[in-house]
Amino acid sequence: MSETGATSATGAGTTGAEASMPDWEKRFRAPRVSLPDWAEDAPQRSLFVSNATGTYELYAWERTTGAQRQVTERPNGTTDGALSPDGEWIWWFDDTDGDEFGVWRRQPFGGGADEPAVPGLEASYPAGLALGRDGRTVVVGRSTDDDGSTIHVVRPGSTAPVEVYRHRESAGVGDLSHDGTLIAVEHTEHGDAMHSALRVIRPDGSTVAELDDTKGGTVELGLEVLGFAPVDGDTRLLVGHQRRGRWEPMVWDVASGEENDLVLGLPGDVSAEWYPDGSALLVVHEFEARGELFRYDLSTAALERIDTPAGSVSGATARPDGSVEYMWSSAAEPPVVRSTAGGVVLDPPGMKAPKSVPVEDVWVDGPGGRIHALVQRPAGSAASSGPLPTVFEVHGGPTWHDSDSFAAGPAAWVDHGYAVVRVNYRGSTGYGREWTDALKHRVGLIELEDIAAVREWAVTSGLADPDRLILAGGSWGGYLTLLGLGTQPDSWAVGLAAVPVADYVTAYHDEMEALKAMDRTLLGGTPEEVPDRFRASSPLTYVDDVKAPVYISAGVNDPRCPIRQIDNYVTRLAARKAPHEVYRYDAGHGSLVVDERIKQVSLELDFAGRHLGGGA
Repeated sequence: MSETGATSATGAGTTGAEASMPDWEKRFRAPRVSLPDWAEDAPQRSLFVSNATGTYELYAWERTTGAQRQVTERPNGTTDGALSPDGEWIWWFDDTDGDEFGVWRRQPFGGGADEPAVPGLEASYPAGLALGRDGRTVVVGRSTDDDGSTIHVVRPGSTAPVEVYRHRESAGVGDLSHDGTLIAVEHTEHGDAMHSALRVIRPDGSTVAELDDTKGGTVELGLEVLGFAPVDGDTRLLVGHQRRGRWEPMVWDVASGEENDLVLGLPGDVSAEWYPDGSALLVVHEFEARGELFRYDLSTAALERIDTPAGSVSGATARPDGSVEYMWSSAAEPPVVRSTAGGVVLDPPGMKAPKSVPVEDVWVDGPGGRIHALVQRPAGSAASSGPLPTVFEVHGGPTWHDSDSFAAGPAAWVDHGYAVVRVNYRGSTGYGREWTDALKHRVGLIELEDIAAVREWAVTSGLADPDRLILAGGSWGGYLTLLGLGTQPDSWAVGLAAVPVADYVTAYHDEMEALKAMDRTLLGGTPEEVPDRFRASSPLTYVDDVKAPVYISAGVNDPRCPIRQIDNYVTRLAARKAPHEVYRYDAGHGSLVVDERIKQVSLELDFAGRHLGGGA
């Protein structure tokens, strides 16, 4: 078959139960696939993630024959994997029940036994991986509480990994040059975990070049590695920078020091990757919750838009034949992997996810500037319909954003008669550096000011019933939910917090080291150094003011929002007999098992319905 023709991912067929299954559940169960990764020197070999068996796992795909096979099979799923450039090996990260602490293993592309990929390295949190061509240099980034960040190199003919970098602050592997002679490292040795600097080193650890936008200015600027040029001997590194107040790409020649700033004239955040021959860049532009693609010719500086539908592009890659494969969806349309050569790239068998409703854009004046929110109303309700029971679904991150993309969770609420409002509060990406960086020191409280402004709009516009407002979210969104229930107790009728930060001080001491560094950046120090800031930003501080019934779900192996600090919060709720329910499940920061995800949504819907007097 041709490399851009539609093919199917291995999966279970449909059953008679599908006919009686509600649409919201079908959206979770419908087989999905990720954007396929492909081997640089064997582009007919690809690796993708699918939930076809009911658990998200890695799959190998031989494009020339169409053959596919499941690579991993673990009770809690696997999504972190990579193909070696020659296409001979599949690397995957093996942790324990979602705790994110483990080792890399590898398996032959055609199948066979798994083996330790780097036998000399102990378990750690992953901090980047770069695989050299033809079995040459391998670079592994690690993070542990004891060692901080370390980077190790395995050279041809060597059995022992060699440490080439170490620092207490967070750092990771950015990329390895095409010929394996240069390693790009993102680091935060300056102590600001939100803004990385770059260092390029040789495989022996010696420094070649440095680029640091955190020094000498009055504002904090970050850099990110986008990738070395895919040509032997080429020392150009594609870099993301924030020098004009948003993310944009430039080409940095690490040998000569020359910087080629690419002024593309696009208003939003811009990322890019190389076309396989190094002559052009595939540009991804994200602006006001939508995404689009461009091709930028490096020799002529011509920027050409690649035709994609209105919505969000969650990933894209340029193929050796010049075509582009991309993952696209909108709030109304389920995700699909398409190609500019025409057609669907991967089309898994089985039931198809039902469509949902489109989003409406709302702009609200807030204390820090105009706030962008995305609103979905139940099917058949007009813009004048209301007031409706309304869920404020708060995104995580905090440096992330909600977009016009397909999401089964919000769609489930809409199916049950709720309006859904998603707020890109200060701290969100896609609206410029100042908006993203605004939440420092008054962490959580700033985001909630923006959510309160949009809540006021939702009520006064007639959309939302003020007596049936739900504050909900996962991860950082779960944290903001608990903080909001305590600091805005009269604003919310129900709170639903998944894998939240509940006790900020205990969370800091128990969480993985990389998140400790982020918290020190956000709050300006440790709990011992800035106790008042941690106290002001901790949901535990306000737990006795909470009036709304609270539902909390938590993974018992979660390294990001550990279980002990959640138990501390729940104990305080129980002490005053505040209405609450807690659901603990055997996984980490979320679950890769479809049944588990459906169960959690069912429990949230049931809890909300019971406490809103019959729900929607």
